[in-house]
Amino acid sequence: MFRLVGLVITIGLADSLNPTTIAPGLYLATGERARGRVAEFTMGVFAVYFFGGAAIAVGAGTLIRPLLPHPRHEIADIIEIVVGAAMIIAAALLWRHRLRLARRDPPDFDPHGKSSLVLGASIMAVELPTAFPYFAAIAAIVGSGLGPVRDLFLLVLFNVCFVWPLLAIIGILTFAPKESQRVLADARNFLQKRWPAVLAGLALVAGAFVVVLGITGLTANHSEFARHIHTTLRG
Repeated sequence: MFRLVGLVITIGLADSLNPTTIAPGLYLATGERARGRVAEFTMGVFAVYFFGGAAIAVGAGTLIRPLLPHPRHEIADIIEIVVGAAMIIAAALLWRHRLRLARRDPPDFDPHGKSSLVLGASIMAVELPTAFPYFAAIAAIVGSGLGPVRDLFLLVLFNVCFVWPLLAIIGILTFAPKESQRVLADARNFLQKRWPAVLAGLALVAGAFVVVLGITGLTANHSEFARHIHTTLRG
């Protein structure tokens, strides 16, 4: 369970540097009732991502769990290795195309437009079908065979990690209102220029960490199996 918590936090934090959510959050932070609107936007993002992920996990779990062997530790370790390798490949692609991606303008959002809650929900409804890091985390969660309650806890944990930049914006608006516009403007400029390189670095570190988790898990399981066989033969 603790290994899976580490995996979910790692992938969630790596996936959190997402211009699709951060850019609108920064725009909303410049309008009227900024803190409330960013909070509503964050709730919309969290709700759709969480409930969408829960629906996928429950559906996949219903189909996959009866097919998984017992014990399932080795399957979970293999999934971790595959997930980590995929993140490393994604990091390499992001790094290769970082200059082209950085030249793209962030999406323009009217901070005085429609409901922030609806905006966040709408963005994530479009984003969810291509949320490959989230799918990777869900695959690891379902493959572990921990059960629905723990699966939901891990999904909540992932989504808290995913929205932490939006929570940080709310914190800045709350605790440093006088400096908030300058700080958020700097963050927006940094995001526009550097996000592909930073995200590539995060994905590389996270992918390597997840691969190490999977390899050490497989090694530990094989060592335990070997000791069990040795004990049985001696007995």
